[in-house]
Amino acid sequence: MAFEDEPPYRQIYARQILAKAGVTKNDRLLAAFAEVPREKFVGPPPWVYNDFRNYREMASTDPLVLYQDLLIGLDTRRGINNGMPSLHASALNTLGIREGETVAHLGVGTGYYTAIIAGLVGSSGKIVAIEYDKALAEKARENLSGYPNVEVVQGDAAEWPKEDADVIYVNFALDHPPAAWIENLGVSGRLLFPLGIPAVKNGRSTGFTRSAGFLLIDRRARGFGARFIQPVSFVWAEGQEPPPAGRHEGLAEAFQSRRLFQVRSFRWRTAPHGEECYGEQDWGLSFEEP
Repeated sequence: MAFEDEPPYRQIYARQILAKAGVTKNDRLLAAFAEVPREKFVGPPPWVYNDFRNYREMASTDPLVLYQDLLIGLDTRRGINNGMPSLHASALNTLGIREGETVAHLGVGTGYYTAIIAGLVGSSGKIVAIEYDKALAEKARENLSGYPNVEVVQGDAAEWPKEDADVIYVNFALDHPPAAWIENLGVSGRLLFPLGIPAVKNGRSTGFTRSAGFLLIDRRARGFGARFIQPVSFVWAEGQEPPPAGRHEGLAEAFQSRRLFQVRSFRWRTAPHGEECYGEQDWGLSFEEP
């Protein structure tokens, strides 16, 4: 369906979201946002939204109210939301998803942004959508049943994709890129994920980030480019072993200095070369061009 054939309120919503995200010329992304009915993916009313302090119930049950740049609660007990549309619009614009590409969408929730990605890859493309939480995965599978180019899997997203992908888009935070994300990123592929530090209270993770930023890694014929796109706040990866004490001191210093935003390349399973902003044995972030 063409953009002009979508309901007027979804056309307006799509234009507003892309404008807020600073996206000026991306007709395909505009059409993808206008095409997907958000109410299908957030459950029945009453709906609640997160104002960054508390959840508040919407006074209306008209689906029109969902077409705003708001975090809509999916599981308020755990702080799981249908993410901020303008943030995802900016991320998807950065990834530059093309028709026919294979995308691994990790941490899909109930599948709203997966459906938008489906519009970007088209019928010739493919999406493998991974969700750790069983209830959310079942809901995503139901919501995306009408999308033949999408496969929904309930599992640990740190172990996916299982084969080469053109794009890997991650919607939860982690303090390192798992091997599957790097080794199954095809040449010219793009990986975007929230690299961050878990927030800790009374010695335990709160399930959210203390500091995080969207890190874009692109695979080239030789090596990997890398750059930070913007600060973000995401839920922490479920099912991961708690990191050892003191692990995040160097990464915390890098965030505090804001030198992460000068990163230009990513090292994977090689010896460090040149000055690194942050590094571990298997990987590192360098200021040098790849």
